[in-house]
Amino acid sequence: MRVDKAAVLASGIAVACVTAVVLAAGDVHAVLGDTNPGLLASVLFGIVRFGADAAGVVAVGALAFAVFVVPAQRDRRLVADAYAAVRLASVAAAVWTVAAVAAVPLSAGDAAGQPPAVVWAHLADLVEATEEPKAWLCVAVIAAVVAAGTHTTLTWPVAFLWFVVAVVGLLPPVVAGHVSSGAWHDVATNAMAWHIPAAAVWVGALVALRRFLRRATVAHRDQVLRRYYRLTLVCLVVLVCSGAVTGVVLAGPQGLFSGYGLLLLIKLAVCGVVPLLRSRWATRWPLGTELVALAVALGGSLGLTHLVPPSWLTTRPSVQQTVLGYELLTPPTFSGLLLGWRLDLVFGLGAVLLAVAYLLGVRRLRGRGDRWPVGRTVAWLAGCVVVLVVTSSGIGRYAPGTFSMHMVAHMSLNMLAPVLLVLGGPITLAVRTLPPGPRGWVVALVHSRAARLVAHPAIAAVVFVASFYVLYFSDLFGEAMLYHWAHQVMKLHFLISGYVFFWLVIGVDRPPRPLPHLARLGLLFAVMPFHAFFGVILMNTQTVIAETYYRYLSLPWVPDLLTDQRLGGGIAWATGEIPMLIVVVALLRQWAAADRREAARLDRRIDSGEDDRLAAYNAMLADLAGRRN
Repeated sequence: MRVDKAAVLASGIAVACVTAVVLAAGDVHAVLGDTNPGLLASVLFGIVRFGADAAGVVAVGALAFAVFVVPAQRDRRLVADAYAAVRLASVAAAVWTVAAVAAVPLSAGDAAGQPPAVVWAHLADLVEATEEPKAWLCVAVIAAVVAAGTHTTLTWPVAFLWFVVAVVGLLPPVVAGHVSSGAWHDVATNAMAWHIPAAAVWVGALVALRRFLRRATVAHRDQVLRRYYRLTLVCLVVLVCSGAVTGVVLAGPQGLFSGYGLLLLIKLAVCGVVPLLRSRWATRWPLGTELVALAVALGGSLGLTHLVPPSWLTTRPSVQQTVLGYELLTPPTFSGLLLGWRLDLVFGLGAVLLAVAYLLGVRRLRGRGDRWPVGRTVAWLAGCVVVLVVTSSGIGRYAPGTFSMHMVAHMSLNMLAPVLLVLGGPITLAVRTLPPGPRGWVVALVHSRAARLVAHPAIAAVVFVASFYVLYFSDLFGEAMLYHWAHQVMKLHFLISGYVFFWLVIGVDRPPRPLPHLARLGLLFAVMPFHAFFGVILMNTQTVIAETYYRYLSLPWVPDLLTDQRLGGGIAWATGEIPMLIVVVALLRQWAAADRREAARLDRRIDSGEDDRLAAYNAMLADLAGRRN
């Protein structure tokens, strides 16, 4: 494997940037009242973190290059260029694993303010007491799985699966870092959920592209370059917008003029200038220069993780701001739920983007003269509105504060929104409107082994029902409520598990394992009692779920936690029955429509004489059988 001199130079510049920031910052631990682990430990942790992050970025970007940039073959097997990118991701993931393991003790010492000698003697205790070392352990496990999985990957759907897993592996140190603390940390964490994948795809795909262009014979060169430039343009918009949001939250208005703010502005400026120079120089733009520039931005990002955010020094968050990111000083009112919006940058913004994409697909379909049922459009938009309102309106603001409001959000995301979304038929619309490349991606994913496993009726039903009992009748819910990222994971689970289940029951799109209508009805009736029992159990329980969390939050307008919990149980029981009734009606209508279509087909066969010919054929067979006897 030839050495990429530009990549080596870029790595050296990024390490130099990280080291310079650590040296210039001095003792950042004293500002927070912590002990200093020592300059050597801080520099070493910065370098090791760069190694882990850089390797993770290359793994994610190389997989993105193989999945989205290099064309795949029709049989879903990776072409040679895509396979080379996957192999690069495998090597990078192995390096990522080693660096993440090395970051565990260094992050423990940095978080606890202890030198390496003390860290090694009490490593287990320090890891248990601090969050960031746990995050690096998660990274090490995920990176090892990606390294092993990509080593034998040959098909596009599997490569896409590892891409998703690798993206998840980048997030734990981020969501456990600076963005997870203080006021507005919910907004900062959501913004980083966009920022980190966009940065990784851009930088890692650039490394894979340079290896692609260095080969003697390169197929699809122009198409690959066009796809790369389109992909990185999207990454640029996401990167700059999300980075600006996170920077404003962590720096604060006054901190924008500090060293922290200056480093942030340099990072965003570099990311913004690169595409402008690229467009000016067109085909003469040197990709090595782009890689070096992005390395400067990456070094600046890692330098920011070492510095103390200025907002920590200028404001002192309350207990509610520490836990939620904002305060809930008054009880929910109708006007407060209706007007008290706080946009969820993951689910709220995602719902808006999905609605716009769906409308563009419908417009394109009708522009070429094809029909698309208005009811499907209404259903999809209504589902997006439910997600937006539940996560970003006053309902979303109050959901983490009280169990009853949390149950409103839970049941809406798990029962109501999925029912509406599956009736929209997004997969069918995508297949009919997307260009050949993206259309092939959708078809490959729907018919992949992973999709068949997830959409197996037994698995979908068990996950849909059991998640209620496992989450709320164990300590899992109480632990998850302490972290904003865990809130988001719960929302994602509610939405996906509900979507997959109702996709099998009433979905317009054809699932990997189609069921007859009678089996769909039986599957629905099988899960309905478990939802009703769940609400009844909550209404009759005598212990408070997640009591430690709600006591710590201590909202003055919630005097009785048990009463609020029983109200949540009533909400779960009532709101669970209404969507189920809608599903039954929709299923029966689909069944009746299918019967009418089948009857019409039989009528056409009879009119064309097919049944007469079939009867004559059967009579001939009977006659032959009789002669033999």
